Amino acid sequence: MELTKPVQARMRERPVDMKPPDPRRSSAMLSQKAKYALRALLMLASHPGDQPLLISDIAESQRIPKKFLEQILLDLKFHGLVTSRRGKHGGYVLLKPADLITLADVMRLIDGPIAPLPCLSRTAYQRCDDCDGEECLLRQSFAEAHQAHVRVLESTTLALILQRQAQGQQRVSL
Repeated sequence: MELTKPVQARMRERPVDMKPPDPRRSSAMLSQKAKYALRALLMLASHPGDQPLLISDIAESQRIPKKFLEQILLDLKFHGLVTSRRGKHGGYVLLKPADLITLADVMRLIDGPIAPLPCLSRTAYQRCDDCDGEECLLRQSFAEAHQAHVRVLESTTLALILQRQAQGQQRVSL
């Protein structure tokens, strides 16, 4: 059956109520909040000794809006990655060593599950409504890619990133 030109044209049109996808964001992309959190954590991890850093110094150095950074650091503090000190010599320091903080930790804390499908998530598993679990062809294919992705994220620590940067293997810019 051959379609008329007007019908073909209507089929190519996007429905009025359907928004085009945002090319800057997908479920596999890191949120801006997670990028800011990682940049702040890397700055804290690279700071020598146990001297606290002021929010204003981190915000200025990393070009992060100060109010947003305050919220991020409160989240990180609540989850035990950083602590704050009050007073004249106050600020934020890492509470957990940099070699124990992974990219996966921060991504899950800030953005939630890393998995591209809910049935692949270890932290927020949900059975998909439209498939039959282990028999699902999409699940099997995405599982392989997801496992490789998570393996890298879980083995990459803040300390490793800073070590690579010091060796000139990696430039840190998120």
